[in-house]
Amino acid sequence: MIPQRRSMTDLLHKAKSFAFGQLFLYRFHLKKSSYFVLGRNSAGMLRFYSPVSVNPAPPRNIATEQPSVSAFGKKPGMAGSRPSFGVARPMGGGARKASESNEAVQQPAALGGEQFPAISSVELPGTTAPRRDQDAMARLTDRAEALNAPQEQAEGFEASVHKIKEQVLPRLLERVDPEAAASLNKEELTEEFRPIILEVLAELKLTLNRREQFVLEKVLVDELLGFGPLEELLSDPDISDIMVNGPLQTYIEKKGKLQIAPIQFRDEEHLFQIAQRIVNQVGRRVDQTTPLADARLKDGSRVNVIVPPLSLRGTAISIRKFSEKPITLDMLKNWGAMDEKMCTALKIAGACRMNIVISGGTGSGKTTMLNALSKMIDPGERVLTIEDAAELRLQQPHWLPLETRPPNLEGDGAITIGDLVKNALRMRPDRIILGEIRGAECFDLLAAMNTGHDGSMCTLHANNPRECLGRMENMILMGDIKIPKEAISRQIAESVDLIVQIKRLRDGSRRVTHITEVIGMEGDVIVTQELFKFEYRSEDDDGKISGEYVPGGVRPYTLEKARQFGFDQPYLEACL
Repeated sequence: MIPQRRSMTDLLHKAKSFAFGQLFLYRFHLKKSSYFVLGRNSAGMLRFYSPVSVNPAPPRNIATEQPSVSAFGKKPGMAGSRPSFGVARPMGGGARKASESNEAVQQPAALGGEQFPAISSVELPGTTAPRRDQDAMARLTDRAEALNAPQEQAEGFEASVHKIKEQVLPRLLERVDPEAAASLNKEELTEEFRPIILEVLAELKLTLNRREQFVLEKVLVDELLGFGPLEELLSDPDISDIMVNGPLQTYIEKKGKLQIAPIQFRDEEHLFQIAQRIVNQVGRRVDQTTPLADARLKDGSRVNVIVPPLSLRGTAISIRKFSEKPITLDMLKNWGAMDEKMCTALKIAGACRMNIVISGGTGSGKTTMLNALSKMIDPGERVLTIEDAAELRLQQPHWLPLETRPPNLEGDGAITIGDLVKNALRMRPDRIILGEIRGAECFDLLAAMNTGHDGSMCTLHANNPRECLGRMENMILMGDIKIPKEAISRQIAESVDLIVQIKRLRDGSRRVTHITEVIGMEGDVIVTQELFKFEYRSEDDDGKISGEYVPGGVRPYTLEKARQFGFDQPYLEACL
């Protein structure tokens, strides 16, 4: 039986995708408009497939005719002619009955025959489905025509409890001594409040079940000792950011995506009281004379507050929460922020006291990466951290955090990051870590890196490693340091070993997109080389971005530092 003719696209698709029947592809050769295929049968013998015409041919008596293909894929006696481009047909090895030939012509078998089963559809190389482009344009159209509806008021059980709270709270405050209440913790205060709340509810002729009473007690305690409606959001471990845009609108970030929060404040005065309570805990103040304030919560969460007249929609509070459980490089690897080789290289870089700059945008995970790298620091080293608002939580026993101080009402007494860096050099540190550099203190940090404080780290805002180096130059020039730009560039090249670039992608995931090594100077240009890079591949229907972490395949310039600590071989294997 003669195998059914197939198009070349189907044949190649089948050869690449399946081991079909007793025959499988061994090698194929495509040259101009002809090709031949070399395969094996079930007995392991080599068989050749010759090019034939696409047009249907009359049945042939294979037993009587000459072989159509030589071992070189050409017909005997036709060296000068070009065989037609068509379907490869296997050479037959025996006679065929005439009745079978007639049946083959009159009644074509199923498409593909037994050896080559048909497939529903084949997407040709180079063709793209229009569905994704159409969906993208449809999303743009919907976004252009969308109307921003006002936030709906909270309804249901929580709304009823908050309405009862507004009636109970004034009467409760009349029966409570504020000084005595301030000396109690939340548990003790709840026990003291319980009989008073029942008394107030009886006066108001309100009857609550046990669940409603429990929620009311919690809400009242949060109002008196906590942060009011924010307590519910702060206790949720899945929330990483809280953004209050006035008393009626609050957004949260969950798993990298922003969404509206089901909370509201009573009014602007209520929100302003909560903001003052937050900043007062760290000895700072916020009002119309000092409308900006940075603070932190007891769990290390970072807080920024801006009040009217600078904020036109009322008091704005931004809270960046951090995980209660320390995050390690292995955890970041498991979450897809890096691959195994990048994780190994960063571990070695942290242990070998390389000077590392972590670069990225807002909310990209720079502080998280810095905390994770600190796990690799030798426990015997003395580490000093300097920040505007202390948010680093290093995982080392000998760690001393320092924090800047804003000016007082008279505008005096400010202590800047640069002042703390200069003072830290007199405190016998092994490493100096800056939470974020923004100005001329960058020069003091580079001086520390060059004067026996190897292993120092910092973070800054930049979009890529090359821009990171340019920003460092510009920050130094922002000060009053009278040195030429070439000297600044040389200072950076001699101080910084690695730049770790982090980016938050549009699907909410955070990835290490570059690990770049600073080699030195070539003329007046800082020379770098890529050790690792994240390459974008595709995006699925749910918007999830997939890509590949590609090593640069170069010998790292910092290999000598790794050799001093005995990590040269694993460091080299990770980078190649």
